[in-house]
Amino acid sequence: MSFFDLNGTLKPLTALKQFGKKPHTISYPKESKEAAPRYRGLHFNDLDECIGCGNCSMICQNAAIDMIHIDGIEGKKGDSGLRPRIDNGRCCWCALCVEVCPTGSLSLTKDYLYVSEDPDSFLWTPGKDNPNGKEQISFFSTEETSLNVFNRVPMPELEGKERVKSFAEVVLGYSEAEARAEASRCISCGLCTEVCPEHMHIPEYINAIATGNDADAVRIIYDNNPLPEMCGKVCTRRCEDVCAIASRGEALAIRWLKRYATETAATAEITREIVNPEIREANGKTVGIIGAGPSGLTAAYYLALRGYDVTIYEANAKAGGATMYGIPKYRFPIDSLDKQIDYIKSIGVKILFNTKVGKDISFKEIYDKFDAVFMGVGFPDAWPLGVDGDDAKGSMQAFRFLYMINSGEKVDVGDKVVVVGGGNVAIDAARVSRRLGADVTILYRRRVKDMPADWEEIEGAEDEGVHIVPQGIPIKIHKDEKGHVKAVEYLKAKMVPDERGGRPKPVAIEGSNTVIEATSVMAAIGQMGDYSFLPEEFTDKIKIERGRFVVNEKQQTGDPKVFAGGDAVNRTADAISAIADGFRACKAIDEMLGKK
Repeated sequence: MSFFDLNGTLKPLTALKQFGKKPHTISYPKESKEAAPRYRGLHFNDLDECIGCGNCSMICQNAAIDMIHIDGIEGKKGDSGLRPRIDNGRCCWCALCVEVCPTGSLSLTKDYLYVSEDPDSFLWTPGKDNPNGKEQISFFSTEETSLNVFNRVPMPELEGKERVKSFAEVVLGYSEAEARAEASRCISCGLCTEVCPEHMHIPEYINAIATGNDADAVRIIYDNNPLPEMCGKVCTRRCEDVCAIASRGEALAIRWLKRYATETAATAEITREIVNPEIREANGKTVGIIGAGPSGLTAAYYLALRGYDVTIYEANAKAGGATMYGIPKYRFPIDSLDKQIDYIKSIGVKILFNTKVGKDISFKEIYDKFDAVFMGVGFPDAWPLGVDGDDAKGSMQAFRFLYMINSGEKVDVGDKVVVVGGGNVAIDAARVSRRLGADVTILYRRRVKDMPADWEEIEGAEDEGVHIVPQGIPIKIHKDEKGHVKAVEYLKAKMVPDERGGRPKPVAIEGSNTVIEATSVMAAIGQMGDYSFLPEEFTDKIKIERGRFVVNEKQQTGDPKVFAGGDAVNRTADAISAIADGFRACKAIDEMLGKK
């Protein structure tokens, strides 16, 4: 027997050494093999954490993910109401969808076996079709491993002690590189567009910035907002509140990016050249607008583009309404506003300044002269503090104080100012008073976290040395022998839970009287409208309820010829809502007069 014959005979016997060892194969389905710790199996989605942004669907290179409605989940602020459905026949388990999920709701599991003769059964809605998948999660993303960028590019600002020395603009703006970097964080989910009162094309213009097309960004922005630089500086940015990236990081700086884009058009002439608006041929119809605030300017701009002859009647020397006379110039410089007004005038809008309706011209004259009338009259009057001693010299309304400062008047507030209130007007009055050299205290009846003011403005005030006293209810203004403000007396408050589930109520603590020395007191507790310009013959149709005009969904009052918007209609009291009102009214007026 040769060597090769012997080797062939003995070789099979070497397999005996495997006897007793654990086999590498398993008997499925009787047995299951343990998957690796980070195995990428079938998907699971935490339906409560998911916001339906669709980022997973957009990145899937196999078109394996659709966004669908499922029973029991409704859309709401910051949530589209959609949820991902996976086609497991297409999925390659690359996990890109997991790594771009901004909330971290989507993950992969150790479960990887699924057998069926029905091809439709491979369409899974993770979290709904496998509710127990949460117990088998193996692959997920964190803030560190995600492909999203969660940290915002910081906005350069003047330092607190430096900025109180003047009214120079506090925010310095993004550089081109900073704007590109911040814009590239956007995942284009569109949740921001849904919550924006004006439904601006936010993902579109941010994508234009990210790709270096600033002119395109400007054109996109002006499609439905003629005052974008204003919004880029002082918008209340509800869009950022629902930003998907904010789920695990910092919201995209949507407001600052709008500011960056609009500032690339340095003048009204450049803006006109970039936007190149299409102005239709004159249609022979006229519209009279009362008030050159954000709502009136918006209605005027888009009506003029549609061929209407538009005239605005403005009681003040400048346009802008509360954004001109109520917002300090360290937040919104006057040259920025003038640029936008000049652009709006360049397309044919006429503005008659220093023309107060009800005094210089009657409402009836305007009503009879024009085919339609829009009222954007704002909330020009402020509520007094209403405590003992409120008539003291040096006691004033914060809104009136800001109006005088922005009008160029000199106001002597002394060296110790107390501002009562917690909204943006209170913060603005306090920060302006600091720039006039005063020590400033804000007295607010609730907690700091309850203050309705923008948190950035609150932080800015504190950086500038404003002292905030929460849970303080003013009860008296003390006067000196000349009748001037001497001090403010207040009671400390305790917060009592609201039985109906609302925010806790401040209740004064008897005997907790505290006195703050003061030279001026400013009330910032709310504003109200002035409708004295309306003759009695119109008040039957143009209804006013709870201090505001009553309008329908088209901004139309009870008189079909008269429309209204802005603070005199809605309670949000911000520029973007007023702009949305003006845009809605423009479309409704165009529809009404077009039929005629």
